[in-house]
Amino acid sequence: MGDIKRRGLGAIVQSPRGLSPTIKTAGLEQEKLIMNLRFLETFVWVARLKSFRLTAEKLFTTQASVSSRIAALEADLGVKLLLRDSRGVSLTPEGGKVLEYAERMLETAKAMKQSLDSDRTKVGRIRIGVMDTVIHTWMSALVAELTERYPQVEIELVADTALNLREQLQKGFLDVILQTDLLREQSIRSLDLARYPMGWVVAAGSHQHRDYASLAELGRERIITFSKNSRPHQEVLSLLQAAGAEAPRLNCVNSVAAITRLLRDGFGIGALPPALVDAELGRGELVLLEGLQPPPSLELVVAWQTGVALVDEVVGVCRQVLEGYGRDVGGQRIVLV
Repeated sequence: MGDIKRRGLGAIVQSPRGLSPTIKTAGLEQEKLIMNLRFLETFVWVARLKSFRLTAEKLFTTQASVSSRIAALEADLGVKLLLRDSRGVSLTPEGGKVLEYAERMLETAKAMKQSLDSDRTKVGRIRIGVMDTVIHTWMSALVAELTERYPQVEIELVADTALNLREQLQKGFLDVILQTDLLREQSIRSLDLARYPMGWVVAAGSHQHRDYASLAELGRERIITFSKNSRPHQEVLSLLQAAGAEAPRLNCVNSVAAITRLLRDGFGIGALPPALVDAELGRGELVLLEGLQPPPSLELVVAWQTGVALVDEVVGVCRQVLEGYGRDVGGQRIVLV
């Protein structure tokens, strides 16, 4: 786009589809830049919070994703927007100019969406059940999107094991559940959404952090995984027994937070999706064991009661939010179906 300070920013116009604003520059050559609103939103929050980490938490994404969005925006504009040093993050002169336009563009897009969105006037209640894996990955983003889209709708959240969630859905106590199994019943529909790759996770530097010749050898250590008789528990047990592990010691825990704490304290080897401990892996507190067959991937299925108001819309929002999460974290953490 050239040097913003020298050439200046011109008018904001709409793209042909009317979805993403465009910046039109002045000069001998008129250039159009189709701005990704997500990149602009990320830039605005970094400028406000002066922190990549806090921005990642605010937008329910990763610091790597925030850095990638800022880099892409700077590459498209051809200027440096932010400076990072030991004191934090600050705007360049060009960044200050772009911030003014970015805030206006986001406000315009928000106003346009609200003027067209009749969903905001809907009222009622939706009861959603989620397993712990969803809570620790993309549930916050889901709730944020639902409350933004349906501000008058009461949202009830129930966190439980997949087995209990299915029972509550079948009894009519829940409207939508996110868990591990497809359900086939007359009044219930279900849809396979994604798979979380699993792995063997240990505390860095612990006595479990070493090479293992086989799963049979690994099976002699204490294994920490999900609640007893859950699908991942049964699959981990079957895998170790098939590999020749005699009476593997599986410690079943129904809380991801508790599993993570036990692993960090060196109490065993975790059989769980790396997505659940992405931050700990990034900080080097936990590590993935290499060279061994991982447990089968953890299935993610949405199931819902038919004929319930708003339920189809909520399922659609689940799919959209999950797609965004998948783009942010990549295929090593979740595989969309």
